[in-house]
Amino acid sequence: QVMLVESGGGLVQAGGSLRLSCVVSGSTFRGMYMGWYRQARGKQRELVATISSGGTTTYGDSVKGRFTISRDNAKNTVYLQMNSLKPEDTAVYYCKGQVITTNLKLDYWGQGTQVTVSS
Repeated sequence: QVMLVESGGGLVQAGGSLRLSCVVSGSTFRGMYMGWYRQARGKQRELVATISSGGTTTYGDSVKGRFTISRDNAKNTVYLQMNSLKPEDTAVYYCKGQVITTNLKLDYWGQGTQVTVSS
C-alpha cells in the first residue's frame, strides 16, 4: 500500500518561510513523479509545483521565484521550500505521487498539511 505523509505546515507571518516534507512508503519512490498541490477554503485545488524522477521541475505562476520543490531519493522524501510567504498562500497543502506503468497512471495523495500565513 502506497502512503504519503506530509509534515511541516503551521502558522507563519507574511514574509516568512516554511519547509514542507512528504515521505513516501510502499512504492519505488525513485521512479515516481511527485507534486505539491494546495486548496484554499472555497477554492479548487491548484498545482503548486512538480518534480519528475529525473529532477525536472515546474511551478504554478503564483509561486514562481518563491517556492522550490526538491526530492531526496535516499530518504523517499519530497520537499517544498516556501519563502516570502503571503496571506494568499494560506491553504491545505497536499503531496501527490504518480506511478506510471505501461497501461496506467496511478495517483496517490497525502492527507494534507495546513499552512496559514498571517498578515
